[in-house]
Amino acid sequence: MANAPSSSSERLTGEVVYLYAYDVAYEMARQPVETLLGQPLTPFRIDMNRRGPRHQLFYQPQLLALPARERVGPLGPVRVETTIKVLTIGAISISVRIPFSVERLSDLQVFHDPEFADGSLNEEVRRLAESVRNELAPHIRRPIDQLMDEEAYTVFCVHGPVGDTSSPDTETWLKFHRREVAALLTQEDGNWLSDQEATESTHRHLSYFRDDLIVVDWDAALVIDQPADTTEALHILELANLQLAELEAYDRHLDTTLVRSYRDLGTRPLRRRSDMLRELRELRIDMARVNDELSNLSKFFGDWHLARVHEAAAARFHLSDWQRSVQDKLKTLDELHQILKSDQGNRWMMILEVTVVLLFIIDVAMLFRGGR
Repeated sequence: MANAPSSSSERLTGEVVYLYAYDVAYEMARQPVETLLGQPLTPFRIDMNRRGPRHQLFYQPQLLALPARERVGPLGPVRVETTIKVLTIGAISISVRIPFSVERLSDLQVFHDPEFADGSLNEEVRRLAESVRNELAPHIRRPIDQLMDEEAYTVFCVHGPVGDTSSPDTETWLKFHRREVAALLTQEDGNWLSDQEATESTHRHLSYFRDDLIVVDWDAALVIDQPADTTEALHILELANLQLAELEAYDRHLDTTLVRSYRDLGTRPLRRRSDMLRELRELRIDMARVNDELSNLSKFFGDWHLARVHEAAAARFHLSDWQRSVQDKLKTLDELHQILKSDQGNRWMMILEVTVVLLFIIDVAMLFRGGR
C-alpha cells in the first residue's frame, strides 16, 4: 500500500484571485478607450511558458491596473491589487488579488466571501463596476438599463511546489489531499464530504510539469504553480467566466424578445407586424455577429495546455449548454421571422389580387359605359 508523501513544514503562500464578469452594453466602440478612471489603458499581453502554437492568437483586451491598497482582510492586513479588463463585446472583467500565508488548505475557507473592515468585497467591486460603466458610456452602443448580478469565480493560487519540495509531484499530492482540495473548492467541511463528491469536485485536473497543477470546479479553482507562471491559467479562466456571463446575458435578452414577440403576435394590429419583422431580422444578424465575437475570445488551435484548461473550464461552466440554449432560442426567433415574413407575403398577394379584381371591374365598367 502506498504511503502518503511527506508534507512540507513550510507554510502555504500565494494569493486568492477573485474574478468578476459584468455585461455592460451591447458592444464597445471599435476605437480603443484611451483612459479609464483617470489612468491610461494598455493592451493585455501574455507570455506563455508552456507548449503552444508558433503564432499566438490570444484575444487582447484593454487592461487597467489600479494602485494597490492596504486593507484588513480575513486574516489581518493585506495588500489588495485590482485590475480591470475592457472587452469589445460590451463586457468588463474585474479581478482582485489578496495574498495569503496559511498553515493548511482548510485555512483558506475564510477567503471564499471575504469581508473587509469597511464592507464586503462583492459590494466594493459592484460599486467599481458601476463607476466603470458610467465612464464608458460615451464608448458603448446600447448600454444596459441596469447592471445585473456579476458572474463571480474564485481562484486559489498556491505558490508551488507543494508536498515533497525535493521531488515535487503534484498529481501524487492531489491523490492524497483530494478531500482537502474538494472541501476548499466546494466550501464544505471535508470530514462530511462523500468520496463521490470529493472525486467529482477534483476530477477535472490538469498538470503540465510535475510541480504544477490546476483543479477546476464550478465555483472555484485551485492553481499550484510558480508565481510568475499563474498568469496564463488565470487569463483562460477569466475568459471562460466572461463567456459564461455574456451567454447568460444573451439568454436573458432572447427570453425578453420571445415573450414580447409572442405577446405582440396576439395583440398588435397588422400594421405593426412589419416593425416586428424588422426587429427580428436585426436581432438575428446581431446575435450571429455577437456569437462569432464571443467565440473569438478563446480561439485556440492545436493540442496544447491552455486549450485543455479552457476545455475543462468550459465543461465545468456548461458553456456548450448555454450556447445550445441561445441557439435554440435563435432558431425559435428564426421560425417567428419566417412566419411573419410568410404572413406579410400572403397579405401582399391578397392586396395584389384585390387590386387586379378592382382594376378588372373598373375596366369592364368603362367598356360598358363607352358602349352605351
